[in-house]
Amino acid sequence: MNIQTPTRRPVWLNADSGDFETFRRIVSQTTSAADVPHASDVIRNIPIYDGAKVEAADPQALMQEWANVFAHGAGIVVIRQAMIDHAMIDRASVVFDQIIAEEKAAAKGGGDHFAKPGANDRIWNSLEKHCLADPANFAAYYSCASIALASRAWLGPAYQMTAQVNRVNPGGAAQTPHRDYHLGFMSAARMAQFPAHIHGVSPVLTLQGAVAHCDMPVETGPTLLLPFSQQFYEGYLAFTRPEYQAYFAEHHVQLPLQKGDVLFFNPAVFHGAGTNHTTDRFRLVNLLQVSSAFGRAMESVNRSRMVQALFPVLQAAPANLDAENVIAASAEGYPFPTNLDRNPPIGGLAPKTQADFFRQALAEGWDLDKFRAVLADLDHKNLT
Repeated sequence: MNIQTPTRRPVWLNADSGDFETFRRIVSQTTSAADVPHASDVIRNIPIYDGAKVEAADPQALMQEWANVFAHGAGIVVIRQAMIDHAMIDRASVVFDQIIAEEKAAAKGGGDHFAKPGANDRIWNSLEKHCLADPANFAAYYSCASIALASRAWLGPAYQMTAQVNRVNPGGAAQTPHRDYHLGFMSAARMAQFPAHIHGVSPVLTLQGAVAHCDMPVETGPTLLLPFSQQFYEGYLAFTRPEYQAYFAEHHVQLPLQKGDVLFFNPAVFHGAGTNHTTDRFRLVNLLQVSSAFGRAMESVNRSRMVQALFPVLQAAPANLDAENVIAASAEGYPFPTNLDRNPPIGGLAPKTQADFFRQALAEGWDLDKFRAVLADLDHKNLT
């Protein structure tokens, strides 16, 4: 997906772009254990990591390994027991169940981009809703080292976290296999209007993740994945063609997950949620969609409201929390867009961010009223 590759490509792609034999060669690669030295195992070409070892690893070396996997390898990593506090996960599940019930009663929510109506229950913007419903639980949840490291490995700092809960009900049918946001959420005709180099840019603007909130054996329908498929440049337009869909149906990989496992993958990996073949098991997953500071996140999130809710939690400085990870998952870490008449850079190239003020407030012991006033002033400065 490197847009600086010396191979000259046509400027425009269309619905017939992409060679199927080239695609087959790409997805027939194998993962070498030598390329993923931090992994504890490789299962069906997907490197598997141990959550405890992730936390103990040299972060730069691990992020380098994951960046290479996302770009040049299978495109997928699984971290076993990235979240070891199952009571914390269960509390988050209770919060999500309550939100689903409330939104059903209010006749809102639901729907899915790639699944039939009724197959599942959705919470859009579960990030903000979770934070406001239980800030302490949110902080414990997003303190997770694996979430922060994977996001930084692919997107760098100042990433924008968003999340959507998906509860697949017993008998819920599979999603249509697809690539994800940005180009994956467009019609073929619309995709073709973007020059070919943008088809290489789209995957580096987003990282997809999933946190397992329950044990998910294969019969419950965990995500279907096609390793290495993110490397097929023309895949956004080509994948709807019958031969690609048939290949996915025959060759996809589906790994069981346990509560506390976390999955991350390049959004250009061909994938889709599987069918829940059980009659009595609800598959609950919190889907993480992390956006680059240089892109546009799919969902609107009121980050000012979130950080105000989190401020007392982080101010109490619980020993088990990584405040930087929580700030990264909640606060706006990028200074633009802003109104440079109101918010000129002082002493640098860019004005201070919401995340900068959050750190300053914690370090200097501000009270909540002062923090709220500074946030309100920053929000005003960002308006036209």
